[in-house]
Amino acid sequence: MSYRRVLLTAATVAAGAVYGPLLVSRRPIRRRWLPTLAGLGRPDHVALTFDDGPDIRSTPAVLDGLDRHGWKATFFMLGTMVDADPGLAKEVADRGHEVAVHGYTHQSHLRRTPSDLRADIARAASAINRATGQVPYWFRPPYGSLAWGSWAGAHHAELHTVLWSAWGRDWRPSRAPSEVVRDVAGQLAPGATVLLHDSDCTSAPQCWRATVGAFDGLAELFDRQGLTVGPLRDHGLGV
Repeated sequence: MSYRRVLLTAATVAAGAVYGPLLVSRRPIRRRWLPTLAGLGRPDHVALTFDDGPDIRSTPAVLDGLDRHGWKATFFMLGTMVDADPGLAKEVADRGHEVAVHGYTHQSHLRRTPSDLRADIARAASAINRATGQVPYWFRPPYGSLAWGSWAGAHHAELHTVLWSAWGRDWRPSRAPSEVVRDVAGQLAPGATVLLHDSDCTSAPQCWRATVGAFDGLAELFDRQGLTVGPLRDHGLGV
């Protein structure tokens, strides 16, 4: 191999290492080219997911709202929140929901080393398993920011990485439930994975109230499109 080709190959690998994670973190790109990463599953189903809990101030209200609609969901939990209230994490699992890994701390993976990410993901998975008795299957990084160390850490913990294809932007301040519904509706497609939050620990105070308030509107939206609601384990991603 020529010296010039060696340099070109090295530059290509370096560019992929820097820009690859940023590209797959962009929702339109992953929806088209990486549908499993985007959470696009069965066309008659919508996977409902929640990030950042469990939180005693808000998760019980989310659970009660889900019960009213007969919905089960997947909860991507932070290890710090689980260790702060393992009983609440167990309640989520005991009420029939799926638990998953969101990391131990809520920090962007783009600023962390591979060894740090591997330890963080493993620590979170262990905390969730210890509290709930469930072995997590899914992983989603904070902010949806995937670094190569995220993939490696998740693989080492025997987790499958999934992001989302629609969200309610429910972390923003002063959101109305109708705005959450509108944002989900604008991105909803058959087989979507919807991202919401059951805690405001990393976002605007009290923003979870708009999430809970949006459940009735979301139910009408899903019904109009003929979508059943459930967790990722029922979504047919084929991972």
